[in-house]
Amino acid sequence: MEAEELLKRFELVKRYTEGDRDFTGINLNEANLSRINLSQTILKGASLFVTNISGANLSESDLSEANLNVARLSSTNLARAILNGASLNVANLVRADLTEAQLIGASLIRGELIRSELSKTNFSGANLTEADLREVKLTEANLSGANLSGANLRGASAKEANFAEANLHGADLTKAELNGVNFSNADMRQANLQQVNLSGADLSGANLKWADLSGANLTGADLSDAKLSGANLNGAELRNANLANASLVHADLTETILINADWVGADLTGATLTGAKLYLVPRFGITADEITCEWVDLSPSGDRTQIQQFNSPAESRKFLNHTPGLVRIMVDALLDQSANRTLATAYYEIAQHYPAMSCPPNIDIGYRRTTITLRFDSDEHLLPAAFLAILPFNDALQTQKNIVVIGKTIQGQDLEQKRIVKLCKALNVAINNLNEVKQLLPAPNTEQKTKFFQSPTQTILISSGQQSLTVHSQSNFGKRGGNNQDSKFSLPIGQKVVDFLTSFDYVD
Repeated sequence: MEAEELLKRFELVKRYTEGDRDFTGINLNEANLSRINLSQTILKGASLFVTNISGANLSESDLSEANLNVARLSSTNLARAILNGASLNVANLVRADLTEAQLIGASLIRGELIRSELSKTNFSGANLTEADLREVKLTEANLSGANLSGANLRGASAKEANFAEANLHGADLTKAELNGVNFSNADMRQANLQQVNLSGADLSGANLKWADLSGANLTGADLSDAKLSGANLNGAELRNANLANASLVHADLTETILINADWVGADLTGATLTGAKLYLVPRFGITADEITCEWVDLSPSGDRTQIQQFNSPAESRKFLNHTPGLVRIMVDALLDQSANRTLATAYYEIAQHYPAMSCPPNIDIGYRRTTITLRFDSDEHLLPAAFLAILPFNDALQTQKNIVVIGKTIQGQDLEQKRIVKLCKALNVAINNLNEVKQLLPAPNTEQKTKFFQSPTQTILISSGQQSLTVHSQSNFGKRGGNNQDSKFSLPIGQKVVDFLTSFDYVD
């Protein structure tokens, strides 16, 4: 047997030395070809079953459709080799170099690729079921549509690799470096992703049901439309992540860092959120029924310096189903381009002194009227924002007087003292900045004043609790054909103001 193997090797080396490179369909089953140099050869459809090719040089060779099942390829150089459609089931590729190799549609079921170099390798459509890929380098590799179900990728490095629509069901990726990787629409059900680095990764539309992402780094990751039902995200880092329209039904988000994450449209039904860090996370546009949440961390750095406690499921549900407060200014005129430019400049200058107004307003131009709506996550900004937002208009003085009157009545209401202090403090900031802001506002020309800024206005505040309070309505608002002295605006006071203030969604 040994003599036969030596003869096979001798004949192969002889032909190669003489310049022959075409070995299509050759049968080299069980041969010992370790450390042989067969670079740039054609081995299409070759049979290399149980062949020992460890340490060999097969770089830039064509092994398309070759049978390499149970072959020994440890430390073999297969850089830029073509193995499309090849069969490498249970093959030993430990520490092999497959840089830029092509394995499109290849079969590597239960293959051993521990610590292999797979950078820029093309595994698209390949079958790597239960393959051992521990500590491999997959930088910029293409595994789109590949089957990696049950594969072991513990400690793998796959920066900017493409796993789009790949099957990773039950795969183990513990502590893998996967930053910037494309997992869009991948099947990652029940995958083990503990302490994995997925910062900046694209997981949009991925199926991560019952996956374990505890302690994972998902900073800036895109999880929009992802399926995370039953997933374990305990202690995971999701700062600046996109979770828009994601399904987090019954997910575990205990002490998950969600600072500045976007989860508008997400479904959190039955999820656990105790200890989640929610600074700058929107509290509207989500489904949060039957959640478990005893407290959340609202501190900017997530250091528990600002804790929001909940005494009942109803309180936590109300907190997470927050409706933003609104300041709505309706103008009895249509906004033209020139007035729009003036208004935009004015609101920009105001925002420099009152940052809560940094978000541009929504402007709806109807048949006869313009509606300007400003949205605020915190109700405490409603009175001061209205005080400043009306500044460009002729109705500013009367509207501001009314707001000041309401501000003075707050102190005499039956409200928690710290709430009174918070509201008065916010209003005083706006009042104290009034003169400085006025000097910075652009002066509209006469035509603009006539058509827009001198038109009658109505200013309405709408709290997160959906209680409204009209702070001013000019007597001619909604009237056509001249002055109307009969309908004088009556400022709401007393119980109406109390009902409005008690509907605020306060954050301790």
